[in-house]
Amino acid sequence: MRYAMIMAGGAGTRLWPMSRAQTPKQLLPLFAAEHAARPRSLLELAADRVQGLVPPAHRFICTAEAYRPAVRAALPELTDAQILGEPMGRDTLNAVGLTAAVLAKRDPAAVFAVFTSDHVIEPVSVFGDRVALGFQLVEADPRRLVTFSIKPTYPATQFGYIERGAPLSDPATGRASALASRVARYVEKPNLSRAQAYVQSGQFGWSSGMFVWSAATVLGCIQRFKPEAHAGLLTIQAAWDTPDQARVLGEVYPTLPKTSIDYAVMEPASQLPPTDPLASVCSVLMDLRWLDVGSWPSYAETLPPDQADNRLGSALTPRTGLLVGSKGCVAVSSSPGHTVALLGCTDLIVVHTPDATLVMPRDQADRLKDLHSTLDPSLR
Repeated sequence: MRYAMIMAGGAGTRLWPMSRAQTPKQLLPLFAAEHAARPRSLLELAADRVQGLVPPAHRFICTAEAYRPAVRAALPELTDAQILGEPMGRDTLNAVGLTAAVLAKRDPAAVFAVFTSDHVIEPVSVFGDRVALGFQLVEADPRRLVTFSIKPTYPATQFGYIERGAPLSDPATGRASALASRVARYVEKPNLSRAQAYVQSGQFGWSSGMFVWSAATVLGCIQRFKPEAHAGLLTIQAAWDTPDQARVLGEVYPTLPKTSIDYAVMEPASQLPPTDPLASVCSVLMDLRWLDVGSWPSYAETLPPDQADNRLGSALTPRTGLLVGSKGCVAVSSSPGHTVALLGCTDLIVVHTPDATLVMPRDQADRLKDLHSTLDPSLR
């Protein structure tokens, strides 16, 4: 059967002061949605994209246990059993491994997709078609680890890159697919000159952090490439759906090695020969708009600009966000009715909340983590 898991455990420190320890970026209602009475969060947008791909009871969220009440409030259609609460963050390898262990215990033939909760992806119809192709590829060959690569629009250096290899046969037609291929290699965050060469070649896509695979296969890969994590996951699996579930999860999960699924599994698996009985790494190209909302400048890309490329976000309106004689500025507020005014400013970001206000040049946004580390704990 098909399943889906959305990873929603990130902290989002580069969206401070709105993103906080108890309300991280994926839960912030920052996005206006068509036909919606209120702004939506990244998590709600991600959950909307999953609708129609798998049955409602087969949808899961893997998040920090501390976020469980907020996730339930945002997605009331989910049961507690559909929220996999991590006692502490142990990176994506263990979020995926925990999901795989739970699903494999309940359904040995489970195939599940892994989605992110910090992206804007459009159009949703194209996204659904590409995910369906990923499911079909794994159902045709359970050895396949399918990753989704994004057609690059510029030579980004903040993303990993996936090089496409030989094309795969389309499960529906039997002909060579223009979208599905073997993965030749992973390249982690190249410098600018290499990124430019990759984009110009037409053979590379950005690594999206989204996947489809068999629960049994991904557990087998963790066993080979990260056996210390596999041993702990099996202990958790044995206790799942028993009275010892919470105790064992709380004791074992924090001891698992903290690393990403890309480093621990996808990179070494991509180097296996095509005939290896364990796994075969494949890619499906997503030729759509994909925006990683990890900073205030990237959030600004979701907002409509005025003639001077100024943008207003969240609770601000043209009456409460006044940008006079300014150019390239971003103003965001979570306080309805509070006016934020900028006069004669250029390329400035201003974010207002009831207890903190951030002012910074747009080109300093990557340094926000440095500021965050100096904050009083009550403001984090």
